Amino acid sequence: MAGLSLCLLVASGLVAWSLVDDDPYVAPTPPAATATATSPALAAEALEDFEQAVRAGDQDAARALAPSGDTAAADLLASIVANAEAADVRDFTLRLIEPEGDGGYADATWRFHGFDPGSAYAEVLVQLADDGDRVAITGFGGGDRVSPLWLSGPLEVRRTDRTLVLVDGTAAEADRIARRAEAAVPVVQQVLPQWQPGLVVEVPGSVDELDAVLNADEGSYDQIAAVTTSADGSLAPEAPVHVFVNPGIYERLGTTGAQVVMSHEATHVATDAWASTMPLWLLEGFADYVALRDVDLPLSSSAAQIIAGVRRDGPPRALPDDAEFGSRTADLGTTYESAWLACRLLAQEGGEAALVGFYRDVESGTPVPAALRSSFGLTVPAFTALWRDLLSDLAQ
Repeated sequence: MAGLSLCLLVASGLVAWSLVDDDPYVAPTPPAATATATSPALAAEALEDFEQAVRAGDQDAARALAPSGDTAAADLLASIVANAEAADVRDFTLRLIEPEGDGGYADATWRFHGFDPGSAYAEVLVQLADDGDRVAITGFGGGDRVSPLWLSGPLEVRRTDRTLVLVDGTAAEADRIARRAEAAVPVVQQVLPQWQPGLVVEVPGSVDELDAVLNADEGSYDQIAAVTTSADGSLAPEAPVHVFVNPGIYERLGTTGAQVVMSHEATHVATDAWASTMPLWLLEGFADYVALRDVDLPLSSSAAQIIAGVRRDGPPRALPDDAEFGSRTADLGTTYESAWLACRLLAQEGGEAALVGFYRDVESGTPVPAALRSSFGLTVPAFTALWRDLLSDLAQ
């Protein structure tokens, strides 16, 4: 992790780990959708047939729904059926809303059996083409909606009882991500033994594809290594929550950094952090505490930025507020390290169980001052003084 600055970004309900790196990253431009005008009745029939092909695992039936002679589209539709089989997609539905210039929007539902407690729901762009006396399907995704990864094309899928990994990449990449997802489970369970793992990790092929999967503005995730959020872009409490990885950034982290990121994101999944309203110093600091708990790194490395900041400016006067976690905030890595050290200090002061209890109390709505007093017998000013002393000592 030498030479890398790791921090977490949170915006619009998203919990993400970002990498600040001097090397520019330029992602390819996504292909444009093909314009067409279609019959609503025939388009709806095509979507119903594709839904049945997915449900039946019938790749040949899916191929037949592509335009005549369009081998690429036929292969794409067959690959989606293969993805659905490998990921065990259930409750898949497609209902046409209405055809539009580049195809049509459809209401889609799906869930990964054994992992998602409920179904995802999203409006998905369907790319359609007139093909004689029928309407054919050429693909899914794009427009101003989420683009589910499993509907985008052929994926490498790895599944265990505890983890499901979908990768738009090579088999070697999928194996590597799957190993890290599996390794993250016991890391989280060391601190949160009651968590019943069901970790889903999705890895698009590029940062542009990540933006499309999450329906984000271009460039939103250029410096993001991973993000934990709902699979359908909604804020519904029952929505499936997955980890989404930006491969161009994530693969630059190295073995230790990549595992810390995965364990951090798994902690957010285990605690439903993506929808939490608790102070970010606690939410992010706790996830870092779990991810770094058993990592053999000296504080001079894992807390290098906050140490440098204290040496330059002295210790912060207060725990970081939410505004300091903004993606354009200067010294963002310093903010995250200071939050991690705050949670680490609480565990040292009162024990890990007390830290977990404090986190749960605040998560359930108890104000931080009351929860801090209940779990540690500390006021916020007293804890802040202890934390500032720790930072000063580290900077000596």
